[in-house]
Amino acid sequence: MSINEQPSLSGLSSSNLGYPRIGGNREWKKALERFWQGSIDESELHREMKRLRLEHLSKQRDKGIDLIPVGDFSYYDHMLDTSVMFGLVPERFNYRPAGPVPLSVYFGIARGQKGATASEMTKWMNTNYHYIVPELANAAPVLTENKPLLAYREAKQELGIDGKPVLIGPYSFVVLSKGYDRKDLGAIIRTFLPLYAQVLSELAAEGVQWVQIDEPVLTTSFPVEDLEIIQEVYEALTQAAPSLNIMLQTYFGSLDHYERLTKLPVQGLGLDFVYDDGENLQHISRHGFPKDKTLGAGVIDGRNIWRSDLNAVAALLSQLAEHISATQLIVQPSCSLLHVPISLDAEHKLDRELVHALAFADEKLEEIAILTAALGNDPSTLAMLEQSAEAVARFNSSAARVQTAADLADLLAKEPLSRSVPFAERRVIQQNKLKLPPLPTTTIGSFPQTAEIRKARLHYRKGEWSAEQYRTFIQQQIKEWIDIQEDIGIDVLVHGEFERTDMVEFFGEKLKGFAFTQNGWVQSYGSRCVKPPIIYGDVSFDQPMTVEETAFAQSLTSKPVKGMLTGPVTILNWSFERNDIPRRQVALQLALALRAEVEALEQAGIRMIQVDEPAIREGLPLKKEQQQAYLDWAVQAFLVTTATAQPATQIHTHMCYSEFQEMIQSISDMDADVISIETSRSHGELIVSFEDQIYDKGIGLGVYDIHSPRIPDVSEMLGMIQRALRVLPSDLFWVNPDCGLKTRTKEESVAALRQMVQAAQAARATLSVPN
Repeated sequence: MSINEQPSLSGLSSSNLGYPRIGGNREWKKALERFWQGSIDESELHREMKRLRLEHLSKQRDKGIDLIPVGDFSYYDHMLDTSVMFGLVPERFNYRPAGPVPLSVYFGIARGQKGATASEMTKWMNTNYHYIVPELANAAPVLTENKPLLAYREAKQELGIDGKPVLIGPYSFVVLSKGYDRKDLGAIIRTFLPLYAQVLSELAAEGVQWVQIDEPVLTTSFPVEDLEIIQEVYEALTQAAPSLNIMLQTYFGSLDHYERLTKLPVQGLGLDFVYDDGENLQHISRHGFPKDKTLGAGVIDGRNIWRSDLNAVAALLSQLAEHISATQLIVQPSCSLLHVPISLDAEHKLDRELVHALAFADEKLEEIAILTAALGNDPSTLAMLEQSAEAVARFNSSAARVQTAADLADLLAKEPLSRSVPFAERRVIQQNKLKLPPLPTTTIGSFPQTAEIRKARLHYRKGEWSAEQYRTFIQQQIKEWIDIQEDIGIDVLVHGEFERTDMVEFFGEKLKGFAFTQNGWVQSYGSRCVKPPIIYGDVSFDQPMTVEETAFAQSLTSKPVKGMLTGPVTILNWSFERNDIPRRQVALQLALALRAEVEALEQAGIRMIQVDEPAIREGLPLKKEQQQAYLDWAVQAFLVTTATAQPATQIHTHMCYSEFQEMIQSISDMDADVISIETSRSHGELIVSFEDQIYDKGIGLGVYDIHSPRIPDVSEMLGMIQRALRVLPSDLFWVNPDCGLKTRTKEESVAALRQMVQAAQAARATLSVPN
């Protein structure tokens, strides 16, 4: 149905759920890092952050958005903001809140400081954004400042914008926190209710019309008994601010308990109509929608970068209008636009056909405004809907998107899908060849990307250096760090990945089917921004990608050097993937391409290959009933990648910053000879999983946190090793950091690795196994 055939929906309004923080040229990131380095003071940091906030608000207003979010801006992370607003400072920081928490403490919780480890960091639902996990152990919540109110006042006073304050809802905030027993969930939430009530009553007194309360956990498979505490929460909040309109916002999936949740005493309900598998629309068609509530219809994809077929979206809104009056409908993105780049304006090098198929945050705001106007029969916007439909159809039929699922299935049927020899036999073969000591030490792969390295890469990319000049420089870096690793006494070495920018972008640049933006940055955690590649077509191997540098490193030492690859599921999850075929199909295309690289490394004499899958859990569906199907094809993709490796080739993998307790079996099914997993930020809590679950392959549980500049002492790392050895066999245990050292300085890396090796040596001395 074209827009001309659809009924008028005059009375529609538009909204946004959140805007990217980082600035058009990553000014946010640069300001933070200058502050941490001491090159600007706190007042200058505040000035720059305010400038960015107001710029972002002005842009949304100018794009025609009616309900503009305020309070979504952060100096680090929105969950951390909520924690400090409620005075949740872990005891190890020796600070008792008595008013707004100072930046030194705020950043200390996020990054660690002398004598106090950083709080745990983990993925935000099933995205590549990572949040700081609130710690509730021994907490005594207190309202230190009303952050949403301050954000609302600033927008009103500076720009005349009557904003929509945004805050994390009490149910999701507590569920996503740690440090309490699940049976005490209701009691813990009740301790926060008076504080939330105070926040909302102060907003109401200020004249706020709408407040957005994010409850993403409502789209997960949460226990049905939690509905009672959720009901209690929203009854209390409504009573606290009866004049305030609460938009209970959900995203990343559908509601399992639609009928109960639509009866909550709130004035609006925000639903995701992009990642709900059509279930939210089915719920509304079957059960209707309350006439006394507003529906925030998340119809523009807030997580991926593809342009919407606005005719199709208009048809969806018309379906909703069969059950809901236009005045009850708000057009909005499926989630915060935090997860996509800011603007296409800087993308001058991308193929024009591809550019016309894309929409970043600013373009998505335009799509929302166009939809809202067009459905209200604004004749100036009707042609724009047709143009979007034509652009999407034209790109989806392009020559790049050709392989069918049947073709891939036929190809896989002819290929081995598992290692030729079981782990128990491979282990003996590998140890006889490698002759590693007990508790072997290694790193995860990358070493510091210094300013000198970044400058050299820029010289090469601009054509100021020849390929030979750049190769010589990279080889010098590799040799320096091979020497450093040998001097420290590390057992299994890495070449350092100096030739790589981002671990996914590097491989995407060398595989077919990828495109790359100039300025398509998104926040991953803290000031860490990544520029995800775009998978726009079929993926295939072109030529060896890592062999030259890895073989050169191996030529410098008699110790084994690991080849370093990024795994297929991580490349998929950390890219903006195509949306016209199943994700499994893309993952298997990637797996076959990476298998060719594994074989090329073996042919070059490399006998240890690490296929990193740090993001494998990030793609895990939020619904329990969908999770096993995902894990099955994720495991299959890893097995396809490594299946042809010789028994003597030791396959490693690495995973980080996610809760792995519920997928230990799937990790084992990947059949890697050695896996390394983050544990230091969670203070070793993952180790408890192995008390009840047997893991019978090589494993390294990270003994220190590389995301913090803090360098733990030998005794702290030794304690982590000894704790792990209580539940894991010493002949299968490895000692390593949590993750790669790309973001650390040379001095920090060398000091921490020396301490790590000393801790491993001390642990070896206590073993009965001879060295």
